[in-house]
Formats: sequence, structure tokens, C-alpha cells
Amino acid sequence: MPPEKLRSARWFGSQDRDGFIHRSWMRGFPRDAFDGRPVIGICNTWSELTPCNAHFREIAERVKRGVYEAGGVPLEFPVMSLGETNLRPTAMLFRNLASMDVEESIRGNPIDGVVLLCGCDKTTPSLVMGAASCDVPAIVVSGGPMLNGRFRGETIGSGTAVWQLDEASRSGKISMADFMEAETCMSRSAGHCMTMGTASTMASMVEALGLGLPQNAAIPAADSRRATLAQMAGRRIVEMVHQDLRISRILTRNNFENAIRVNAAIGGSTNAVIHLLAIAGRVGVELHLDDFDRLGHDMPLLVNLQPSGTFLMEDFYYAGGVPAVVRELGNVIHRDAPTVNGKTTGENTADAPCWNREVIRPIENPLKQRAGIAVLRGNLAPDGAVIKPSAATARLLRHRGPAVVFESVEDLKARVDSVDADENSVMVLKGAGPKGYPGMPEVGNMPLPRRLLERGVTDLVRISDARMSGTAYGTVVLHVSPESAIGGPLALVRDGDEIELDVDARRLELHVAEDELARRRAAWKASAPAPNGGYQRLYIDHVMQADRGADFDFLVGCRGAAVPRESH
Repeated sequence: MPPEKLRSARWFGSQDRDGFIHRSWMRGFPRDAFDGRPVIGICNTWSELTPCNAHFREIAERVKRGVYEAGGVPLEFPVMSLGETNLRPTAMLFRNLASMDVEESIRGNPIDGVVLLCGCDKTTPSLVMGAASCDVPAIVVSGGPMLNGRFRGETIGSGTAVWQLDEASRSGKISMADFMEAETCMSRSAGHCMTMGTASTMASMVEALGLGLPQNAAIPAADSRRATLAQMAGRRIVEMVHQDLRISRILTRNNFENAIRVNAAIGGSTNAVIHLLAIAGRVGVELHLDDFDRLGHDMPLLVNLQPSGTFLMEDFYYAGGVPAVVRELGNVIHRDAPTVNGKTTGENTADAPCWNREVIRPIENPLKQRAGIAVLRGNLAPDGAVIKPSAATARLLRHRGPAVVFESVEDLKARVDSVDADENSVMVLKGAGPKGYPGMPEVGNMPLPRRLLERGVTDLVRISDARMSGTAYGTVVLHVSPESAIGGPLALVRDGDEIELDVDARRLELHVAEDELARRRAAWKASAPAPNGGYQRLYIDHVMQADRGADFDFLVGCRGAAVPRESH
């Protein structure tokens, strides 16, 4: 790219007072540093409050090395870091805010291309959404999964083990001392969850979308090859700027279809649905909730990872990672889809080996024949709901039972162990959608009543307008739209109502007479939202429903990266 065509030239390229100001304040750089060299922003979500991303300072340094090697100028900048483990009331509340931070940081600064450092769950979609709204050259470097957990000779997976050990503790199968000891054995290194939770899923989606270099998703955070990948990404982003290879040229409809199919094959998180819908909305790609069922539900489950299987991300990398899965999927993948390294998806995966068939199954011998997201509809979810069959109990995928209703997350926590429930019950949680919570927390995998756990019951049908951690499991119906807080049918459910789930028929029905529902609807009153100002007020006023990606209505679409007016 000619130097004068760079965005950064509008800051650093003029021989006048404004150029003087911009160059002189960049202390430590020689004057010719900005003479036609692309300026590469390194968007860093490092934070000690986000343990998954705690190693990003080192990763950023390796990206800088690659940028320098390719003749660019790297400039690191921070954006809001969204840590799933510590941030309250839920990290999802702030995904859209962080995307705004990214978008405006890119547009308002002398940045020609950007490297997005993502790790914990919401950092990946928020950074991609923000960069997509600017449409600059962009490449993602994920932080990588932590090393496998080990407890008393057994492998334990982050998140998944928490739910399993909690149920074992509450049912009396293990002591509290054992539970506390396991706590020290799960997270052995820097990095995000090493199960196929949302962080691993979204890192895999980055690779399937063509936004990351091959093997971006699975290299462990502690592996030296993660640093190598970061350095190579630094080199590549400079080339992308010269080629004007913008993110919109990568985020094509075909790449979204590839991502949906890969998500099914890896047993990926239901959260991928809501994030991919939001990302597609930013670049103007037509993507709808039903696409996830149409394109993904009949896909086989090939990757034997927790929570749908046995192994963990470290094993996945050693077995061949996402490239091996893509190769195994054959012609259902759009192999001509573009990627950030300049090659097509087919070229990147044509010779991808698989080194462990226990971890990555051949397509002729999958873990499950049909494992992708199922989209349910019916009078309880007119605009849709989702379920992850690969993590569910097969006998419950067709079930009818009486509702046990909780009006809020607090109500659930207070009463879950005292409710009158049995193995036929259907647990229903209200007030956990985008507006109602607000922020749509990961509480859909409701804990089972203690007395049922003690009787050996391990799963119930659970329905809510909430989300679920990608590390969780169970027969859990999520993202019910429209949500209860705005008067969706979920708001009308009462204890004892018969609810029918039929995944094969894609049906979710509330068996209550229409005249009774009409009476309940007439009597229903919306709860006043708790926040009376600030960001949460903005969120409640503008967040869209789950079936549209829970983005803000005013953020949909690409606004580009036109250089703003001079401020001096």
C-alpha cells in the first residue's frame, strides 16, 4: 500500500503543525518510524482481574516482535477486559460495552491494522464485533487453553469439574475437604478453560471464520508454540495492511456456515449462537437463528472433549486441533473460504493430520451422529430457543412433565433444595434474559434439588431465558425468546403446568388452555428494572433479544474507519 494511503499518514504524514504534534508526542520513536510504515494496534485485554488473560503482556511482546520484523510499528492499547470468573453481575452484560471500546479506540487512533488479543469468553466476540464495525485489517490471537487439570490421578476439566464436584459434594459422595482440595488442582497454568467451554469454542470459531492462523484455537497457553503463533500473526498483519485485506473480506457468509458446522463437530458451546449472530450483524451478513439448526444439527460430533466427551484442549491440540476436524468434515466445508493468512480454508487444511483417533473421531465413527444445536419453537418460545443435544441426556430429549417455577435467580438459590420436585419435573427459571437480569447470565444449568441428587437423579429438563456456560451439561433449554421480562410466554408459566419438550420435532410447548393464558397475560405486570441510570440503563433500553444476538440496536452494521476530524 502506498504510504499516503495509510490511515496513520493522516496523523503522522503531514509536514505541518498537526504532524509535528502527533509525531513529537510519540516519545522513544525515531522521527522516521512513521514514514510510510503501517501502524499496527495491539488490542490487549490483559488484566489481573481476568485470570484467563493474565499472560497477555508476554503475548503482546511477541506480536510486537513480528510487527517490527515485517516493517510495521506496533502500538499496544488496552480495552475493557471481561473476566468470566470474577466480573459481576455477568460478563455478558459488558460484551457490547467492550465492543464499543474496541470500535472507538480503532477509529479514533492512527491504526492501519489491528491484532486482537482474546482469551476469556466474552473478550473474543467483543473484540471481533468492534473490529468488524470498523472494517480494518484484523487478525485474532487467542490466549490458548490452560494445561489439563489433575486431581488424585484423574484428569479434571475447568468448569465441567466444578459442576460435577459440586453435585458430588451436595449429594454426600465426596467430602468438603476433597472438594476444596480439587480447587487447587484444576487451574495449573495461565490460559482459559481447557474444556470445550465458551472460550475454547470461540477460539475455534475464530479459526473456522478464517480470522486466526491455523492452530490458533488449541495451542496451550503455556506452550512455546503459542508465542511463535503470536509472532507470526504480528508479521502477517503488516502484510494484510499492504494488501488491504479487511475483516469484511474474511467474514463472508461461507465462513459463518463453516463456523456453524465446526461448532457442531467439536461439541461447541450454545454461546456461539448468540455471538456469531452478533458478529454477523456487524458486517451485514444475513445470519439467522434457524441457520444453526439447518446447517449444524445433523452434523456428527467428532471431538471427544468435555463436557460432551472425555478429553481436554491440550489433548485436542496434540491430536491435530481444528485443522484436523475441518479436513475430516470434507465437502460440507466451504473450502474456498478466505482466511487471514491469504490461503483458503481448503489449502490450510488439505494435509492436516490427525494423531489421535480417540480425541478426533473419523467421520465414519463419530461420538454421536447428530450433535449440533437444535432450535426449538412452540407456544413457549415463539422466536426460538436452543438446546445442545450432545450434552443432554438422551431419554429426556422427548419429555413431558410438570413445571417447577423460579421467578428469579435469587428465588432459585433460596428454594432449589426445598421444592417439591421429582425426576419428571421440568425446572423453569424466569427473569434471566437480556433485559430481565440484565445481561443474560450463565445460570440456565440450574442446580438439581439436593434430595434428587441423593436419590441418584443426575439430570432434569431445565428451561430458561438465560444462557449456560459452555463447560456445563444437561438437558437444558436456553435463550427462550421473547424473554419473560418483556412478557414472553415464559412469564406466564406456573407451578404444575405441563411442559412438553420434543427435540426431534423441534417443539417446546406449554400445555395450558389459550383462555387461561389470556387471563394470565392480562394480569401480568412487568417488573420495574433495577438500574435507574448508567450503562445498565442503556443496556436495558437498547439490547435486542437472544435470537438477534443480544447486540444493541444502534450497533448493528458497519460504520467503517473514516479518519475523524483533526482536534487541534
